[in-house]
Amino acid sequence: MLTELLTVKSRLGIDPADVKDDDLLTRAINAMSARFDMECSRTLARTVNDTHEFNPLDIEIAPRCYPIESVTRFELKTTEAEGWVAQTDVSFLLRRNCVIALEERIGSPRQQARVIYTGGYVLPGGTVGAGQTALPADLETAAIEMVTFWYQNRDRVGVNRVWPKGGLFEEFQDIDLVPSVRAVLEKYERWRL
Repeated sequence: MLTELLTVKSRLGIDPADVKDDDLLTRAINAMSARFDMECSRTLARTVNDTHEFNPLDIEIAPRCYPIESVTRFELKTTEAEGWVAQTDVSFLLRRNCVIALEERIGSPRQQARVIYTGGYVLPGGTVGAGQTALPADLETAAIEMVTFWYQNRDRVGVNRVWPKGGLFEEFQDIDLVPSVRAVLEKYERWRL
C-alpha cells in the first residue's frame, strides 16, 4: 500500500481508536495503489525476485518495477520441455536504475529471455535498507489525497451536478484523479516505445 491506514485516518481527522471504516479505507488504499501502478505503467512497490520477459535480441530492457536494486540472473527458454536455463557471464549496465543495458544479445529469435531482479520503492512503514529507495513523499501524499477525496465523496460517486431549485437535476460522471495527483503521477510514468 502506498500509504498507511493511520496516516489516512489522521488526514481525515478520524480517531485512531475508531475502527468502523478501517476495512473500507484499507480497500480504498489498496485500490488507489493499484490505480497508481496502472496510471504509471509500472509497479511502484518494492518486489523481490520479480521476473521480466523480453525478446532475446533486445539489448535495452525496461522492466516494469524500478528503481532496480539488483539483477539476480538472466535465463533463456528454447522449449517448454527444457524450461528456463540460467545464463552465465551476461554483461550488463544499469542505466539510471531503470534500464538494463546488455553488452550483447543473449539469444536467438527462436528463444524467450527473462531477467530476475529486485526493484521498486520501499513502501511507508517498511525499513529502507542499503541500496533501496523509499517511496517518494509526493507519491505518498498523492495517494493520501486521493483516498481522502474518495472517502469524502463516496456518497456522491458519479454525481457531477445537482440542480438545487425547482426539482432535482443530477448529472452523473465518474470520479477521476484530481488534477494535482495526475500531475504527480505523470512524473513517475514509465514510457514505452
